[in-house]
Amino acid sequence: MLEAIKKAAVDAVTASSPTSLLFGTVTQSDPLEVNVDQRFTLDADFLIVPESLTRYELDLSHSHTYTDDGASGTTGAALAEKVVIREGLNGGDQVILLRWQGGQQYLILDKVVVNP
Repeated sequence: MLEAIKKAAVDAVTASSPTSLLFGTVTQSDPLEVNVDQRFTLDADFLIVPESLTRYELDLSHSHTYTDDGASGTTGAALAEKVVIREGLNGGDQVILLRWQGGQQYLILDKVVVNP
């Protein structure tokens, strides 16, 4: 009976705090690994990464065909390199994590920026 009461008390405390906020450091980006509070390391299987923290590049390379005084031609290639819109997560980045109590999933909320 005493064990049932203890379990009920623990379950009540857990239910009142279903999540916890943690801080971590990205130790490598491919495959993604995050060291949490210098206590343990999470790999990509445990992490949920929002789109806003993924690398996003645009290929804007282009050239133009033109006609000038009856002669036509093509301009040289412009913007030959991809343009990086978002860097994504890189080694050394500090991140804020949301952990579901009792679960094995961690949502990376955002990067921590210190004195931008």
